[in-house]
Amino acid sequence: MTQKPGPRSLTDDALSAVLAAQQFGTLATTKRSGHPHLTTMLYLWDAEARLVRFSTTADRVKVAHLRRDPRAALHVSGGDIWSFAVAEGEAEVSEPTVTPGDAIGRELLAIVPESEKPLDEEAFFEQLVAERRVVVRLRVQRLYGTALDFDG
Repeated sequence: MTQKPGPRSLTDDALSAVLAAQQFGTLATTKRSGHPHLTTMLYLWDAEARLVRFSTTADRVKVAHLRRDPRAALHVSGGDIWSFAVAEGEAEVSEPTVTPGDAIGRELLAIVPESEKPLDEEAFFEQLVAERRVVVRLRVQRLYGTALDFDG
């Protein structure tokens, strides 16, 4: 009988590559009850700073969770069903952007994928203010994940 390969841990560089290759992941925060709250988020990974940035609105439940308990994790699927990366750390939530084009608004613009950048930045910044957008910055303290080399 041939033994199937088991999961293998990924190096920090390989985990960072998984995070960099994706745009969407599942953010886990903690509810007051202690149960996890999961939500799919668009994110931007900065490997050098070990920082994940998200855009959301100030009234979202995940923002309340993070203001109460900053511990969070981002789960990202790899290129196949057999691999994943998790970025764990503590998050901080910015104040909402209040003036079109302010520092928070510019940081939010940087999160938008190049292919989705707005043609009218002025209107984009005004929309961010109207929506009370904030930046969530997850400072990554630990990366982990695995891959499974499977031939079928």
